[in-house]
Formats: sequence, C-alpha cells, structure tokens
Amino acid sequence: MKHLFVGGYGPDLVTVNPDLAVIAGVAAQKASFLAPHPTLAVLYAVGEADSGLVSAYTVADGVLTPLAERSSEGSQPCHLAVHPDGEVLAVANYADGTVSLHRLDESGDFAGEPVVLRHAGSGPVAERQECSHAHQATFHDDLLHVADLGTDEIRRYTLAGAELAPVKLPPGTGPRHLVFEGGRCHVAGELDAMVRTYDAEWNDVAAVPASDEPGTNYPSHIEAAGAYLYVGNRGPDTVSVLRADDLGKVAEVPSGGSWPRHFAIDGDTMYVANQTSNTVALLPLVNGLPGPVEETFEVAAPACVLPW
Repeated sequence: MKHLFVGGYGPDLVTVNPDLAVIAGVAAQKASFLAPHPTLAVLYAVGEADSGLVSAYTVADGVLTPLAERSSEGSQPCHLAVHPDGEVLAVANYADGTVSLHRLDESGDFAGEPVVLRHAGSGPVAERQECSHAHQATFHDDLLHVADLGTDEIRRYTLAGAELAPVKLPPGTGPRHLVFEGGRCHVAGELDAMVRTYDAEWNDVAAVPASDEPGTNYPSHIEAAGAYLYVGNRGPDTVSVLRADDLGKVAEVPSGGSWPRHFAIDGDTMYVANQTSNTVALLPLVNGLPGPVEETFEVAAPACVLPW
C-alpha cells in the first residue's frame, strides 16, 4: 500500500499513509464510493446527495486536488467504476435507479455530455423495492453490469449505453454488489442475505447464506481473491470467506468494528471500513484467511477504502 484513501459520510475524503496516519484530506460531499483511473493519477468519488455529484481529483504524494465535478444525473449516487481502457466512467444512483456514463479525456477529466440510463420496476419487499435502486456499476467483457437492488435484476448495457436483456434474480434478493471470477458471477443479496453464483450463461448454480451467525444480516461488499470469495456482513459484523468454486464455507471472522460496509485487499492485509464504529480495521491475511484484527484507526463514518 502506497496510500489508503477513505471515503464515507464524514466531512472529508482522507488519505492515510503506510504508518496509518491521516496525512491529507479534502472536503467532500458524502464521498461514499471511490474508484481509481487505471493509468492516470486521478481518483473519482461519488457525492451521495439528493442531487448527486461525481468528482475527479488528481493525486500527488497522496494529496488530492480537485480536477472536475459534474452531476451524476441522478439521486444519491453510491457506486462508480472506470472501464479498464480509462475512457469511460459509470455511476450508479441508488435513489432513482439512474445510471450515467461519462466519457473521460486524456487527462482524466470529463468529456462531452453523459449518457443517462433510466430504469423502472419494483420488487416484493415493499419498503426497500418500491422502485429501481442501482447499487453497483461494474464493467466486464466490455459490458456494463448494474446490480439493481430494487428490481432484483442485473441490468446490462453496451459501452455506448444500448440496453441488453437483464438477468432476473429470485424475487426479494435485493442484489447489492457482484464480482466476476473464473467465468462466473457471484452476487451478494442485501435483502435475502444470500450469496449466489451464476455460470457464464447466467444459470443459477449455487446459493448459500452469507453468514452463519444468528440474527438479521445485510451483506455489503463481495470480492474475489485467489481461491476465495469474501463477503462483508452488516448485523453480525463479520467477514465471511467462501470457496469461489462451490461457495463452501471456509471461515467467518469479526470485522473489527460495527457495520462493515466495504473492504479492500492489498497484499496480505484486508482493510475493513466499519461505518458505525467510525473505524477502519486491518486484518492480516494468512494463506488467504483473515486473522484477528491487527490494528484500527479512526475515520468518520467510513464507507469505502481504496489502497492505491
């Protein structure tokens, strides 16, 4: 880790050095998710407000300098991703389900007018699925995939914004985040607290509870590394480790705080953003398995961690 960037619901987007000291911060409007440019020293952040924003910052020695800002074209943006070619950025707006595509120029700045992708629909969980809720936007095989918690769908688009047939998930799944691995797609359901695996033809091939702990669970982030999948569990306040090939349970460990909203793996360390305890926890990884918390540091309401 050169630096760790931490966004969330506090007043600042902060930079943490390898000694875990906060060395810089920039005022940011609910920067609840971050994404790096694949080749440039530019960092992007959502501004999760009713009138959503997306911001770009240049990065030099961990210091963030505002480069550009524009509307996310929707309400309460909660996720964003940059295509591997560095030419387009996608933003998922939770409150109204809108997704926007933004072209990027050679400096990482926004170029031209965005493509706005609106969606309609609902699900059976009335208080959470009254309309479309785009929760994640991610690129795979030159397609944009959107986890729509409100409509129980994985929406799919070309890079130009043409809509393809969505993948329908079981009613009440509430897909939050997904990850592609080994020709499969693994989906964390926030509302049914399940992890589901789909093959390359989108056949549902496996499904298991995200946590074995008693009580209500709201899975958050899911990530793949090596032979394992990792899932954050809000409620149990744990991180589960599953085998990527068959979703077999390997371990479930404390997250080092409360409400683990996001985590990131860098080398032999997992960084966990525990939102309601206002802490980021460091869990050492030994042969891919998280050990007891090694250290924590304080950040106001962290929602995303990015080692970069």
